[in-house]
Amino acid sequence: MSSFFSSLFFLLLIIQPYPMNLTQAEKNIFILAGQSNMAGRGGVTNDTTTGATTWDGIVPSQCNPNPSILKLNSHLKWVEAQEPLHEDIDREKTNGIGPGMAFANHVLEKNMGVGVVGLVPCAIGGSNISEWEKGKVLYSHMMKRVKASLRDGGGDVRGVLWFQGESDTVSLRDAESYQSRVRRFFLDVRADLQTPLLPIIQVALASGSGPYVEIVRQAQLGIDLLSLKTVDAKGLPLQPDGLHLSTQAQVELGKMMGDAFLQFVPSSIPSPNVHHNNVSPIRKESSNSIGLSNFVSHIYIVPLFTTFLIMIS
Repeated sequence: MSSFFSSLFFLLLIIQPYPMNLTQAEKNIFILAGQSNMAGRGGVTNDTTTGATTWDGIVPSQCNPNPSILKLNSHLKWVEAQEPLHEDIDREKTNGIGPGMAFANHVLEKNMGVGVVGLVPCAIGGSNISEWEKGKVLYSHMMKRVKASLRDGGGDVRGVLWFQGESDTVSLRDAESYQSRVRRFFLDVRADLQTPLLPIIQVALASGSGPYVEIVRQAQLGIDLLSLKTVDAKGLPLQPDGLHLSTQAQVELGKMMGDAFLQFVPSSIPSPNVHHNNVSPIRKESSNSIGLSNFVSHIYIVPLFTTFLIMIS
């Protein structure tokens, strides 16, 4: 009998699943681009005496790390994602909570078949839409990071999360030209990634740096492109500066963006808070990888079980 339990204990030890290095796994990649509200200023406060900005370090549960959520860091390496996501990207500013982690956690919670999520932070605080034109520094930096994320079987780009425009509310000329410029940006990204129907989730402004917020908002809400969804941030809570979304607002926004993306995935339930055009469904390849994983585990377990029977016989 003791021999039986010893053998059973040995079997249980050797069939324990070895943790997979998810940084090597195929990923569903999302580009995070725009300016400060995408980079994240939730929980960032400004000391009016010294002028110094600090992040309060509070991470809501919806933004907690998850082994299935990775980010491409500034060294172009995949690491487990954690807040602040843009800390090593938007390095001239103090970063806090943004929508990215809440987005990824929400998508995984609502659809476990999505698999590993790879976030590619690229947002830079204070950037104007003109700085995101193809050929300019921010665009080139973004594309360099995206291409690095795809190397060595990194996965597939599933979408762009875009939150920008506050800087374009200062000048009437910028505000009035915003729609044509951002539309061109979206088309350039799709063309460079050779994905003409790449899903894009953009955010309609909640605030702005100047008096022309409504002009930019209407430009965002009025863009007519396939596979584009717009979530409206108007009314979400702002920081005391009246410009940046609070931590609570960023969590809510991340969920809204997650719901918007899931509308591209078959069988997901539409959300009434999302403005959208006709869309192209996303292929759900993760189920294949899950099936393969189960198949491989059975390949190893069957002979191990046979060995166990021989040992106790």
